[in-house]
Amino acid sequence: MTPDELSAQLHELQPRLVRFARMQLRDDSAADDAVQEALLAALENARSFDGAAAAATWVFAILKNKLIDEFRRRSRNPVVDVDAEVALGEQLDEQFDARGHWLTPPSAWSDPGASLEQKRFWEVFEVCISGLPERPARVFGMRELLGMETEEICKELGISTSNCWVLLHRARLGLRDCLSRRWFGED
Repeated sequence: MTPDELSAQLHELQPRLVRFARMQLRDDSAADDAVQEALLAALENARSFDGAAAAATWVFAILKNKLIDEFRRRSRNPVVDVDAEVALGEQLDEQFDARGHWLTPPSAWSDPGASLEQKRFWEVFEVCISGLPERPARVFGMRELLGMETEEICKELGISTSNCWVLLHRARLGLRDCLSRRWFGED
């Protein structure tokens, strides 16, 4: 792949990279900076790109590392949105009875495999994850989208393992609720 071809592909990828970074960082300027650093690193290392993977996969891997670096930098001064976490916890508690069972069990979703293949699904998913409170969304993104280990997340955010699992649980329930309404059309 020539440098011009790579540059053209990077230009096409930039909006997707920015959306992904903003979803993770929830800070437009930090996301833009991370994307610029990833694109610059890709251009500087274009000679080492052998084409074994798709250019998008390669650049997203670079961005993933930039985002992890940003999470590490931020973890030194974490910000807690207690009100949002309490509100989400209350919303989730309203869905269960005193014994912890669903008040209204979710109906069976349509074919998840087919849904995952649809571009629109990822747009809805992005809206749903953006609607989560910062801490659960951040932990979910670090674990499920960036592939970080629980121990590393706990260390970076200065939280306990049990807190991490609670935040993951809340994020998953919040995503499930949002996707049920916005994607699968459940009331």
